[in-house]
Amino acid sequence: MRSNMKRHFRAMLRFRNLVTVGALAATALLSSGCGKLKARDNLNQGVNAFRAGNYAEAADHFKTAISLDPTFDVARLYLATAYVQQYIPGTETADNKKYAQAAMQEFQTVLKGNPDEKSKLLATESVANLYYQMKDFPNAEEWNKKVTEMDPKNKEAFYTLGVIPWTSFIAPDREARVNEKMKPEDPGPLKDPKERAALKEKYWGTLTQGIEYEKRALAIDPEYENAMAYMNLLIRYRADLDDSKEQYQADAKEADSWVQKSLETTKIKAERKAANPNAK
Repeated sequence: MRSNMKRHFRAMLRFRNLVTVGALAATALLSSGCGKLKARDNLNQGVNAFRAGNYAEAADHFKTAISLDPTFDVARLYLATAYVQQYIPGTETADNKKYAQAAMQEFQTVLKGNPDEKSKLLATESVANLYYQMKDFPNAEEWNKKVTEMDPKNKEAFYTLGVIPWTSFIAPDREARVNEKMKPEDPGPLKDPKERAALKEKYWGTLTQGIEYEKRALAIDPEYENAMAYMNLLIRYRADLDDSKEQYQADAKEADSWVQKSLETTKIKAERKAANPNAK
C-alpha cells in the first residue's frame, strides 16, 4: 500500500508540467538581464541533475537560480520537488522531516506570490500530496479540495479525497473487531451494538462521502482502477457498521463487484497495450 501511495504522490508532482512551465519561463528570460540569464542557466543544470536522480546537486543549482532571481517561481517549484524526492514518507528522523518542511516552505512561497495558473495548480497539488504523505489528513483533505476547485477534472484529487476516510477508519475498525473477538475474515457487521453505533455516528458520513469522491474520480476516468479498488474497500469496511447481516451481505456483494470491475479493466488495458505498445 505504501509503495502505491508513493507512486501516486510522484505522479501527482507532474514533472512534465514543470518542464513545460520551465520552457515558457526560459523563453521569457531570453530578453532579460545577465542575472536572470545566469538563473536560467542554473535552472537548466539543475534540471539535468534532477533527471539523473542527483537531487541534492539539483537543489543546489535551483537555490542558486533563486538567489539570482527571487521571483523565479519555476526554480522554486523544482527546488521544492527536489526536496520531496529526498523525503521518505514514514521516516521520523529530524533530517527527513527537514526535507518535507523545506519543500512545503518553497511551495507556499510560490503560492504567496503571483504565480501563473499552471504553477499555482502544481504547487497546490504538491502541498496536498505532501500533507498526505506526512499523514496530516485534515490538511491533505483541505488542500485536495482546493485542487478540485481549481481543476474539476482532477481525478487524482478526488481519488485521494476518497482514500482519506478509509485510511482514518481502518484502525478503529480493526480495533473493534479485536475487541469483539472477530477475525479479519469473519463477516460483519460488528457484533456489539453500542460499539457499532458509536463508530457509525463518527465514520458513516465520511465513508459515504469517500464513496462519492471515488464516483467523481470514475466519472472523469471510467477505467481508473485505483478508484475501483477503493470503492471496494470503502463499501466493504463501511459494511461493518450496517444494522443487519442482510445489509452487510448486500454491501459485500457490491464491494466484490468493484473488485471484478478492477480486474476486468486491468485485463482490457493490458490487451490494449499489447495490441498497440505505443498507446498511452
